[in-house]
Amino acid sequence: MISIRRASTLGDVRQGDALLHCHFAFASFQDPLHVHDGRLRVVNAGHLAANAEYVLGPERNVDIATWVVDGALTARSDLFPDEAIGAGGLHLLSTAAGCLSMDWRAGAAGASFLQFWFLPDDEGGTPAQEARPAFAGLEDGGFRILASGFPEDDPEESGTITDGAPVVLRARARLLHAAIPEGEGACYQTTPGRALYLVVVRGAVTLENAGLGPGDGARIDGEQQFVVMASEDAVILLADTAAQDRDL
Repeated sequence: MISIRRASTLGDVRQGDALLHCHFAFASFQDPLHVHDGRLRVVNAGHLAANAEYVLGPERNVDIATWVVDGALTARSDLFPDEAIGAGGLHLLSTAAGCLSMDWRAGAAGASFLQFWFLPDDEGGTPAQEARPAFAGLEDGGFRILASGFPEDDPEESGTITDGAPVVLRARARLLHAAIPEGEGACYQTTPGRALYLVVVRGAVTLENAGLGPGDGARIDGEQQFVVMASEDAVILLADTAAQDRDL
C-alpha cells in the first residue's frame, strides 16, 4: 500500500532559528495519524538563514542522519569535534546512551537539510559520530546507500574512509539516494516486513499512478519492489526500516 503525504499537509515547527516541515509528529506538531513509520521516527525538512542554528538536546537512543540539500552546515555536540558538511553530504549522530546538546549551524549562504531519525535495535551504548562531507560520484538512475545498519553494506576497508562508503546505523535500516534523469526510472527491491518512506528532494516523479513534487513524501508498506519514474530531473531519498512498531 502506498500513502502519499503532500508537502502542503506537513506540520510546521519553529525550533530556535530553524523552520521545520515535519512528516511525523515532532515537538509542538502533534499528529496521531502520523507518529512514525516502522523504526523511522522523524523526517524533517529544515531551513536555516545565514549563520543561523538548529539546536536540539538532550536526546538518547536515536540515530540522527542529516542530509544537506543546499548550502553548508557545521554539526556540533557536547561529545564530538565539529564536522563541516556541504551540499550532498551526510552527518550521523548516534545518540545511544545520550547526548546533552547538539546543533547544526548554517554557513554564510544559509542551508536546507533533511533529517531522518532512526530507532536503533538496541538501546544504550556509547554515542558515535560519522560524517561524509560529500558523496563523490553519486550515480544517476539507481539507488545508492548513504547509511546502513546491515553488515553486508560495509566495504570493510581499514583506515580512513575516502570513497563515500555508507555511515553506520545502529538499526537494520538503510537511507538511500537516487538522482533520476527526466524520463528514466529507478527500481528498489527490499525484503518482507519492511517499511519504506520516500521523500522528493527536487524535481517531479511518478510512483504507481501518483505524481509527487518537491517536499512530498510517500509511505510504502507491504511492497517488496517499486519503480519511481522521473517526469523531470529528480532527486529522492528513501528510508528502509523494519516495519514493526516499538514504544515511543
